[in-house]
Amino acid sequence: MEAILALEDGRVWRGRGFGARAEVVGEVVFNTAMTGYQEILTDPSYSGQIVTMTYPLIGNYGVNDEDAESTRVFAEGFIVRDLSRTVSSWRANASLGDYLKTAGVPGISDIDTRSLVRHIRERGSMRGCLTTEGTSEAGVIERARSAPEMVGLDLASRVTCREPYEWTDNQSSAYGSPSLLHTSKESRDTVKAAPRFHVVAYDFGLKHNSLRSLAAIGCRVTVVPAHMSADEVSALKPDGVWLSNGPGDPEPLTAIVANLRKLIGRYPIFGICLGHQLLGLAFGGRTYKLPFGHHGGNQPVKDLTTGRVEITAQNHGFAVDANSLPAECEITHINLNDGTVEGLRHRSLPVYSVQYHPEAGPGPHDAAYLFDRFAEAMEQNR
Repeated sequence: MEAILALEDGRVWRGRGFGARAEVVGEVVFNTAMTGYQEILTDPSYSGQIVTMTYPLIGNYGVNDEDAESTRVFAEGFIVRDLSRTVSSWRANASLGDYLKTAGVPGISDIDTRSLVRHIRERGSMRGCLTTEGTSEAGVIERARSAPEMVGLDLASRVTCREPYEWTDNQSSAYGSPSLLHTSKESRDTVKAAPRFHVVAYDFGLKHNSLRSLAAIGCRVTVVPAHMSADEVSALKPDGVWLSNGPGDPEPLTAIVANLRKLIGRYPIFGICLGHQLLGLAFGGRTYKLPFGHHGGNQPVKDLTTGRVEITAQNHGFAVDANSLPAECEITHINLNDGTVEGLRHRSLPVYSVQYHPEAGPGPHDAAYLFDRFAEAMEQNR
């Protein structure tokens, strides 16, 4: 089937549709990972976005039941250069096309993704419309222009869980939890069998691999909705509080920021991605929209406290303004591509955060040590 992709500035690409017959709108972004498309599609941080893969060949290893990072596909649509119709993996139980069709998500292939990515890098991420409905280009452009702006959009409330629950998946990540990658199976089983800490995990759009990584360092994890009050969290008697990734603009989440201000000083707190941005706001800082965001598994980040450089997995369109932070907040990590803030910590309290994804899924495991640091902070706070 034919498909059309149109951006709000009037650029149009025609290609071959796959997945579901549907029309969607969202912010068009690109991801530079070479593999991990199933994890990307099921990352709730991509809610409201149409994802372009820069690597040209996508779909060759299919999809399976183990690599999903949530309960469903959250990306609004999917854009690839070449869609493999042949699935070559013993782990696969469906093709990418069938997977998206079941999820009700449209895709487009056989377009020049390089030209699309270059356009976004020059003009910035913008709203788009992806359709397989065969309508006129002018109509598709108009629907792209009428899509909601990402700035000011609260998407965390859309993707969060509705009720608290205990995380019961005791498996580590697909090939071993990052923190325990080089330990024996006996050691991993001992950690999983005897949790040392109770962590309350705020769900702003979390990924399963984050919960697996917390379990791997000896945590019993209670996942709670994004708007659970500080007093309700305290009633659960946690040893630490974890703030997840998530989609959308952090600034509209004023009630969440107010709750975090009450929790700072009570417990060790570790935030990632959107959780990092919310901590920056709770400290008194500001956030701003990046031109085209950081999406992929190859972003270089420097730890200013050690001088060590990490290759990181990232997926965010907003950043914390370094000049807005108070004196008690220290910048610990920076992005070596554009100098943006990638990590924060309070100078006297066990509260810290990173803009990237230490749980990977997909991506490198360079930052897995941050989960161990969280365990040390909870141990010292007892």
